[in-house]
Amino acid sequence: MNLTTDRTAIESVVLETPDPAAAAAFYAAAFDLGDRVRVRATDAPTTGFRGYILSLVVSQPSTVDSLVGSALDAGATTLKPAKKSFWGYGGVVQAPDGAIWKVATSSKKDTGPATREVDDFVVLLGVDSVKATKQFYVDRGLAVAKSFGSKYVEFATPPGSVKLALYGRRAAAKDAGVAPEGTGAHRIAFDGTLGSFTDPDGFAWETTV
Repeated sequence: MNLTTDRTAIESVVLETPDPAAAAAFYAAAFDLGDRVRVRATDAPTTGFRGYILSLVVSQPSTVDSLVGSALDAGATTLKPAKKSFWGYGGVVQAPDGAIWKVATSSKKDTGPATREVDDFVVLLGVDSVKATKQFYVDRGLAVAKSFGSKYVEFATPPGSVKLALYGRRAAAKDAGVAPEGTGAHRIAFDGTLGSFTDPDGFAWETTV
């Protein structure tokens, strides 16, 4: 049975921080993703790159600018300024809690008024072995939607759910504009209905009750 046809792979992303009240206020002001992002307290040590990027895919450059601007106004810092590239337009910011967010569009021109609508919310995991981690999730019932060899994998998910993708750790860090080194906790967990487990790269999944 393909779990993604009947169940939501990721219903919400849980971000861990020493100051959950401040983090909740930041996310409400920056992106307003509702219950797709939750926060909770932790003092687990972490340094450097935590091994993931939270990516917001939108329809046009003005929406990128709107979301990046509100994140910076709320206290985020710039890792990569929003700009055009061969694939579209986007930028990367780091939230005060340390989470890295990328906001991007494949469009290079605006086609209407700026909005704050997010088309896709994607969790991109930077993993040691894309092939091995891909197989781990396939064995748990996820179907592959896109795959580019050992470089990138995106799994199929129902409409409206948070998407899951895999990238090599060094490639993910380069995309984020940070060094690939990091130690300690990821300070992130995924809340869904796949079960409670830890994947090969140490990312924790929890079961929605």
